[in-house]
Amino acid sequence: MARGRRDEDRQDSELTDRLVNVNRVAKVVKGGRRFGFSALVVVGDGKGRVGYGSGKAREVPEAVRKATEQAKRSMIRVPLRQGRTLHHDTVGRFGAGRVLLRSAPPGTGIIAGGPMRAVFEALGIGDVVAKSKGSSNPHNMVKATFAALRGMESPRTIAAKRGRKVSDIVGRRDGDSGAEQAKSE
Repeated sequence: MARGRRDEDRQDSELTDRLVNVNRVAKVVKGGRRFGFSALVVVGDGKGRVGYGSGKAREVPEAVRKATEQAKRSMIRVPLRQGRTLHHDTVGRFGAGRVLLRSAPPGTGIIAGGPMRAVFEALGIGDVVAKSKGSSNPHNMVKATFAALRGMESPRTIAAKRGRKVSDIVGRRDGDSGAEQAKSE
């Protein structure tokens, strides 16, 4: 039992968390207003695992703690190309929020808006181009980004599904069309 706890502590120490948004909400009661806070947090290990969570409390630190705990429970693994970018372009939707994520060549950096940038930095992506369309609500943008990342698949998994070699899948990535490839053979 003690060993499992040590592994969990080590895993938590490797995680980085980013506070994306804090919102003050008011509840009107008989004596006036009661203020509370909601927080949106993104947690990642910088090696392809990332999660997000939201928490509400009467004080900001408590809301952030709750959001961080939820983010750690909801982590997903995203396959990365060469450990620095996405394998393919993708679109994510959540509510009125739409995001477009594109892989980028080395040296591009993270070209993305605030909430999406926090997700990519926590994930460990170094080169990506992202565009937010529709809602600029941080909650919707983060959820749309996660919807896009959940759909990300590596060439290895696609090749396994299709019963082909990875080289057949990757060979077409660099702008080669099927017709041009057939001519060269």
